[in-house]
Amino acid sequence: MVDDSTAATQHERAHETTSAIAFDNSYARLPEPFYIRWRPAEPSKPRLLQFNEALAATLGLDGLDSDERTAIFSGATVPTNAEPLAMTYAGHQFGNFVPALGDGRALLLGEVIDRHGVRRDIQLKGAGQTPFSRHADGLCPLGPAIREYLVSEGLSALGVPSSRALALALTGQTTMRETVSPGAVITRVATGHVRVGTFQYFAARDDVDSVRTLADYVIQRHYPDLTQAQAPYLELLRGLVRRQAELVAQWMNLGFIHGVMNTDNMTLAGETLDFGPCAFMDTYHPETVYSFVDQGGRYAYGNQPTMAQWNVTRFAEAILPLLASDESEAVELAQPVIDAFADYYQQARRAGMAAKLGLAEVAESNDELIDGILDTLANDDVDYTRFFRRLSDMAANPDEDARVRELFNDPEAWDAWRRRWREALEAEGGDPGERVRRMKAVNPAVIPRNHSVERAIQAAERDGDLAVFHDLLANLAEPYADHPEDREGARPPAAEERVVRTFCGT
Repeated sequence: MVDDSTAATQHERAHETTSAIAFDNSYARLPEPFYIRWRPAEPSKPRLLQFNEALAATLGLDGLDSDERTAIFSGATVPTNAEPLAMTYAGHQFGNFVPALGDGRALLLGEVIDRHGVRRDIQLKGAGQTPFSRHADGLCPLGPAIREYLVSEGLSALGVPSSRALALALTGQTTMRETVSPGAVITRVATGHVRVGTFQYFAARDDVDSVRTLADYVIQRHYPDLTQAQAPYLELLRGLVRRQAELVAQWMNLGFIHGVMNTDNMTLAGETLDFGPCAFMDTYHPETVYSFVDQGGRYAYGNQPTMAQWNVTRFAEAILPLLASDESEAVELAQPVIDAFADYYQQARRAGMAAKLGLAEVAESNDELIDGILDTLANDDVDYTRFFRRLSDMAANPDEDARVRELFNDPEAWDAWRRRWREALEAEGGDPGERVRRMKAVNPAVIPRNHSVERAIQAAERDGDLAVFHDLLANLAEPYADHPEDREGARPPAAEERVVRTFCGT
């Protein structure tokens, strides 16, 4: 926790800019138990490394000049009408409940209404200690900031609901994690930062009024269609269940592993948030784990649907008093909604996998074909992303089958599955060229591959070279376009390049 002398210094500092940012800070209008007002620490030598021009234009921030961008998004100055605050929340971390967490290295700078009419949070991550930091320094090493920038932008380009990266800045300080690293601030943009853990904080204190206030806020902001619902809080639970089921299905279909699916990392907005030790699988296997802190594999790739349902169950527990005054009655209302997670997930997963295989019909009869190829991939050390991209290329031309076959150590298993797949395509009929176009629209050529991200981090940290970062970022902007297979983000790792552990940087 930041001591009183530090607090005084933070709040006496009046580095404000008159930069024209049209903040409209709804969360700051909630009572202060939901947050603590706080200012970012002043960086010693701020330098802007990257600014997302397209996102800035969407947010109406494209009028900021270079000096303003550097000052604001490093934490050196606080814009007029910003109301920086550290949000209060609790959370289950790897299954263990921690009753008080909060933003230990993040500050919600404020909210803007973007040019599509959507309210968006602007948050600084790595801008110094907050009252929730405990004994941590509140800083973010450059490496994890680069990882979050690349993976969040990559997921967004892939069509997955995700927070976005607006800016990346150096502070001039260093951090000590596994090694000494430059300190950085990443500015992320999300449609909301209210988490399951935010509700848990107040529920753990039997503060039903605050739980209700928070639920009303979330409904108004993220589920406005529910404001006139007969049972709005039950429908809020249903909405979260569905959003999370569909989100995790998208992760699974793309081979993405979040890495730390704690309840304080699950948002009510239904976006991917908190990119710590996240990773995309290279070779496919359900038990794949990259996160260094996930020693037991709780959040392994194949466990993600189960863990998401576990998390929404914790949310249901937090809002039970809003569902009915009698607890047993509230549980009876909530349980069928929680159980529906499996159906929502299966529908989204089945539809996504059918599309990846070029099947126009989304039917339960496709499950055997889907399960068959996933089992074959798992047994044969095949690169997940490259397999599906090459499958897209060959869908219209059986003569191209050999390019997929060569990916397998045991091609006979592939041959058996391929025959069944070809029969399914022929039974559906349709234009082969259109099928290829549909498949390429869901099977990316480029993803934020772990070794490519690591190359970008190493070049930036070791040599101050951002060329690899910029090259990969440009490729990630068009993941479904045709890219040469040796391009950064498309090329699988060589044996010596494989990344087996990722770190969160806290």
